[in-house]
Amino acid sequence: MTDLGWIDAALTSARPQVMGALLRYFRDLDQAEEAFQEASLRALKNWPVNGPPRDPAAWLIFVGRNAALDALRKTSRNAPLPPDEQLSDLDDAEADMAERLDNAHYRDDVLRLLFVCCHPDLPATQQIALALRIVSGLTVAEIARAFLVSDAAMEQRITRAKRRIGASGVPYATPSPAERTERLAVVASMIYLLFNEGYSASGGDQHIRAGLCTEAIRLSRLLLSLFPAEPEIMGLTALLLLQDSRAAARLDPEGEIVLLEDQDRGLWNRKQIAEGLVMVEKAFRHGRPGPFQLQAAISAMHAQAEDFEQTDWQEIDRLYGLLEEAQPSPVVTLNRAVAVSRLKGPTDALTMIEPLAGRLQAYFHFHGVRGAFLTQLGRAEEARTAFDRAIALAHTPAEAAHIRRHLDQLQRDGETIAPANGG
Repeated sequence: MTDLGWIDAALTSARPQVMGALLRYFRDLDQAEEAFQEASLRALKNWPVNGPPRDPAAWLIFVGRNAALDALRKTSRNAPLPPDEQLSDLDDAEADMAERLDNAHYRDDVLRLLFVCCHPDLPATQQIALALRIVSGLTVAEIARAFLVSDAAMEQRITRAKRRIGASGVPYATPSPAERTERLAVVASMIYLLFNEGYSASGGDQHIRAGLCTEAIRLSRLLLSLFPAEPEIMGLTALLLLQDSRAAARLDPEGEIVLLEDQDRGLWNRKQIAEGLVMVEKAFRHGRPGPFQLQAAISAMHAQAEDFEQTDWQEIDRLYGLLEEAQPSPVVTLNRAVAVSRLKGPTDALTMIEPLAGRLQAYFHFHGVRGAFLTQLGRAEEARTAFDRAIALAHTPAEAAHIRRHLDQLQRDGETIAPANGG
C-alpha cells in the first residue's frame, strides 16, 4: 500500500454511506457525486496533515454537503467561497456530526439509494450499472468490463439512466413495503455485484477491496432484517459470508493469488462458515431454491471439505446443473466445467467450454480456465495462446502475475522436455 493508500481505502469504504446521505440532501445524482468528489479532494489535502477523522463517513458527508451548498450559493448569489481552512477546521464540527449522524440514520441511506437505483422506470441493465457507479464508485471503464461492453456504450447507458431518473422525478425516499418487494430481486443482485467488485476488483492496484465486501455483507444483513422469511436473501447472505470466509487465504504475503486448491484452510474464518452453513440449511427448508441459495450451497461444499482432495465434486456438479436450469449463463457453465474436469478430466471440460468462446471472448477467466485445461492435455502452444489472451484481459496486477506464472511453468516444462526429445 502506498503512503496514501489508507486514504483511498477509507474513501472507498465510506463512499456508499456518503453518497446515500448526499443524495438524500440534494436529490440530484450528479450534484451528490460532485459533492463527494470535492470532499474526497479535501480529504486528500487534510487527512495526511491532521490524521484520519474519527468517523470518515461523517467527515465526508459534512464537508461534501458544505462544499456543495457553497457552490450553490456562489452560483445563485455570486457570493465568494469561504477559505479552505475554515471548512477544514473540523475538530468541533466532526464531534457534532458524529453525535447527530447516528449509524441507524445515515447508513440506512445506502439501502434507500439501492432501491432508488432499482426504480422500475429503468431497464435492469441501467439499474445495475447506475448502482455500481453511484454506490460503489466504479469507473465507467470498470463497469464496462464487468458487462463486457465498450466504455462508450456504458457511458451512454449510465447517462440515460441518470436522465431518466431526473425526468421521472423519482422520490429519494424510502420505498413503500410493496415497492421494496417489487424491487427486491434487483437490489439483491446489486449487493452481490458490489461484493464481487470487492472480492475480485475489476481494476486498480488492489485485487481485493475488503471494504466493499464488508459493506455488501452489511447491506445483505440489513436486507434480510427487512425480509426475514425470504429464502433467497438468506441464500445471498450465506453466499457472501461463505465466500468472504476465505479472504485471508486468497493472497500470499507478496499479494499473489492463491488458488482454492492451494489455500491454507486454517486461515479460513470458521465463524463466518458456521453462520453461512446454518443460513443455507434454513433457506433450503423453505423448499424454493433459487440462484443465490444454489451458489451458497456450492460454497458450502467447499467450506465443508477438510482438504481440496476430499471435495464432493459430484454434488457440486449437480448443484451447478440446477443453477444452469435456474439461471442459464455461460459463466455458470464455465464454472461447472471446473467441477467436470475433476470428475471426468480436462477433455470433457474443454469440450464443454469451447462453444462459449464467442460469448466469453472478452472474459479473463474463460481464457485462464481454457489455458489450464489445455496445459493438462499437453497442448502447450494452444495453452500459451490462451494465457497470453488472459494476460491481455487481466484486471489487476495480481491476475496478470497469476497467469504469468502459468506461462513461466510452460516455458520451464518446454525447456525440460526439449533436451530429452533432442537426445
